[in-house]
Amino acid sequence: MMEGGFFNYIFDQLEIDMASMLLFFNMGGGEIFFILFIILLLFGSKKIPEFARGLGKGIRYLKDATDDIQRDIQDTVNDVKRDVDINRQLNNNSDKNKSE
Repeated sequence: MMEGGFFNYIFDQLEIDMASMLLFFNMGGGEIFFILFIILLLFGSKKIPEFARGLGKGIRYLKDATDDIQRDIQDTVNDVKRDVDINRQLNNNSDKNKSE
C-alpha cells in the first residue's frame, strides 16, 4: 500500500509532488546544497548516518502504527457491517413469520 515510503504516501494522498513542495518553501538546488553542507559541518560525517538511521526507524515505527490503526478501523467497519447484515436477516425472518 505504501511502497514508496511514508512521505511519498502522504504526498500522493495530498496530490503534491516534491517539486511543488520545494517551490512552496521557495528553495532551489543551491539552498538545499547549502543546508546539507551546514548539517555536514555541524554534525560531522560520522553522526549523519546515525541520525538517518534513527529517522528511518522513527518513520518505520510511524508507518507500522498507522497500518495498525487502519487495520483496526477496517476490522471495526467489517464487524459493524456484519452486525447490520445479521440484524437485517433477523428482521426479514421475523417479518416473514408475522405475515404467515
